[in-house]
Amino acid sequence: MPSSRARPRSPLTAVPATGALLALLALPGTAHAQRPTVATGLEQQVLFKADRDPGYACFRIPAIVRTTAGTLLAFAEGRVLDCGDAGDIDIVLKRSTDGGRTWGPLQVVTEGDGDTHGNPAPVVDRTTGRVLLAETYNTGRADGGNCRMSCDRTPHLQYSDDDGRTWSAPRGLSASILPPQQVSWYATGPVHGIQLSRGPHAGRLVFGVNSETWDGDRVSVNHAALVVSDDGGAHWRVGATDSWPVAADGTFRQKPSEVTVAERADGSVLVSGREQDGTDLGHRTQAVSDDGGDSFTAPFRTLPDLPAPQVQCAALDFGGRLLLSCPADPDRRRTMTIRSSYDGGRTWDTPDRATVVTEDWSGYSDLAPADEGTVGLLYEAGTADARDEIRFARIAGDRLAPRRGPDPTTPDRAPLAPPAAVLGGARETAGVVGGALELDGADDAVRLPYREELPLGSGDFTASLWFRYTARAAEQPLLWMGGVGDRQPQVWLRGEPASGRVRGLITVREGATAVRTASVSASGVFDDGRWHHLALRRGGGRLTLFADGRAVGTPDVPGSVSRNAPFGVHVGQRVDGRARLTGAIDEVRVWRRALTDAEITGGNAGPADTVLWLPMDRVDDSR
Repeated sequence: MPSSRARPRSPLTAVPATGALLALLALPGTAHAQRPTVATGLEQQVLFKADRDPGYACFRIPAIVRTTAGTLLAFAEGRVLDCGDAGDIDIVLKRSTDGGRTWGPLQVVTEGDGDTHGNPAPVVDRTTGRVLLAETYNTGRADGGNCRMSCDRTPHLQYSDDDGRTWSAPRGLSASILPPQQVSWYATGPVHGIQLSRGPHAGRLVFGVNSETWDGDRVSVNHAALVVSDDGGAHWRVGATDSWPVAADGTFRQKPSEVTVAERADGSVLVSGREQDGTDLGHRTQAVSDDGGDSFTAPFRTLPDLPAPQVQCAALDFGGRLLLSCPADPDRRRTMTIRSSYDGGRTWDTPDRATVVTEDWSGYSDLAPADEGTVGLLYEAGTADARDEIRFARIAGDRLAPRRGPDPTTPDRAPLAPPAAVLGGARETAGVVGGALELDGADDAVRLPYREELPLGSGDFTASLWFRYTARAAEQPLLWMGGVGDRQPQVWLRGEPASGRVRGLITVREGATAVRTASVSASGVFDDGRWHHLALRRGGGRLTLFADGRAVGTPDVPGSVSRNAPFGVHVGQRVDGRARLTGAIDEVRVWRRALTDAEITGGNAGPADTVLWLPMDRVDDSR
C-alpha cells in the first residue's frame, strides 16, 4: 500500500498538540479602538508552526475535513524556503481522532521536491469512506518570487482509503479539468469540497476551481468553475462556469476565486468566492447552482455590504444555518470571525453579530464539524503576521453567536430609503433641529443598509452634518462611506481633537491600478461640547471643507470614491469599527451634487438629489 512520504530533512516527529488553550491576545492599537468581544467556550491550539515542525520556514493555506470514521484531517502547505507562493512547497497533514483535542505527527502527503505542490482541496466520499485530495502543481522558484506568467499550473489528485494514514501516488487531472486555452493561473480550492446529499445528484462530489486565460501577452478572461464527479472521483469534469473578460486597460468587473461550496437546505449549491480587484463593489462574491453544480443560475454577484479583506474564506452547513469563516476587517487580514446566514447565504450576519474567534491577524481558513455539535476552524493567524502559524479552534455550537432580532432604527428621509440601524444603546438627546443621537464611543453607531443609490462614484457630492463632543483625544468619526485604509475608495468626515482640527477625505480609484487621496482640514476649537456644522463638497475640480461656515479647499483627485472595496455607510463609526464617536450628531445629509456656498452655509438646500437624510431625531425599537 502506498505510504506517506517524509521529507528527508524533516523526520516525522510528534508535535506537542495537547489541546492547551491559546492566550487570546488583543491586536496592538490605540486606546480608543473599539474591539470586538472574543467568543467564550473557545478552545484553541497552534497546529502548524515553523519552530515546531523542522524543515519548514512557513505554513499556509489550511484545509480540513472530517472523515466517515470521525477523524479530522488538517492539511496545509509546508513551505520549505520562505512564505512565498511559488517556492519549494509540500502538502502536509496532521490527523486527530478525538475531535481535534489532540493531533498526531506531521505527515507529508506530496513532496514538492523543489516545485510547488499546493492548493489542497479535500473532499470525503461518504459512501465509500475514501478521502480525495485535489491539488495544484507548478515549477518552483528558489528566489522568493511569484510564479512567472504564464504559470505552468496543473491539477492533480490523490486519495486515501485508510482515514488519511497513507495516500496514493498523485495522478494528473489536466486532460479532464484544465481549460483547453492557455492559462496564466489555475487553482484548486483551496478549501474542502462537498458531497451532495439531496436531490437527483445525491452522491456527487463537488469542489471549486478558478483560472485566468492568457492570450500571449496578458490575462484576458477570469473564470470560476465547479468540478464534479459522479463515480466517487474516478472521473471528473468541469460543470458550472462563470467568465469575466478583462479589458485592454486591465480593468474587469469581477475575478471570482478561491471558491467555497456548501449545500443548502433545498439541495442547491451556494458558491462563495474571494473577489479580487474587480470594479464591482465588494471583496466577496456569490453564485448558486440549482442543478448539482452543472450550471450557475446567474453570474456571480458581489456582496458590497459583507465586510472582509481580499482573502479566501470557508462555508459550512451546520445545524440549519450556513457558517462563513472570514476575517472581519475590510482592509487588512485580522479579526477572524464566523458569520451566520439563516436564509441560505442570501444575507449574512454583520460583524457585530458574528462569533469572534480572535482579534489577531488572521487569513485563510476552513471549517469542518469537529464532532457532534462542535465546529472546527483551521485558520492562519499570528500576533504579528497572519502567516505566523496555523491554529485549530473548537467552538461548541451553542457558543456560536445566537440569532438576534432586528436592531432599533432611525428614519432615513431620502426617497424610498429604508430606515437605518441604530447600534449599541444610542439614545435621543436635544439637537440643533429637534432631536439628535448621543453616542457613547463604545458600541453606539448608526449603520445604513446597502442600496445602489448610496455609492457616490466619480461625480460631485456634498455631505453635511452637525456634531458636538468634548473628547480631547482619539479619532472621532462622524460619517464614513465606503472602504477603509489607504488603498480603498472612501469618503469620510471626522474630528481629530488631539490635533485641534476636523478633516474630510476622499480616496479614489481610476483605471486598473491608480489610487489617489485628497484631504482637507480646518483648525479650531471643536471639542467644546457645542454644536458645530461640517460639510464636505466635491465639485468644480476642488474638494472643499466647510467648518462652521469657513471654507478650506484643495484640488480634487479624479476617480471613483466607491469602487472595488466593500461598501458601508456608518455614522459615528469607522467602517472597520476601530474608532467610534463619543458625542452627539444631528441632521446628516448627502446630496449627489455640489451644493452652492449659500446652500451650505444657509442650510437651505432642498431634497433634490438627496442620497441619505438622517434627521437623527428619534429611535424606533420594535423588539
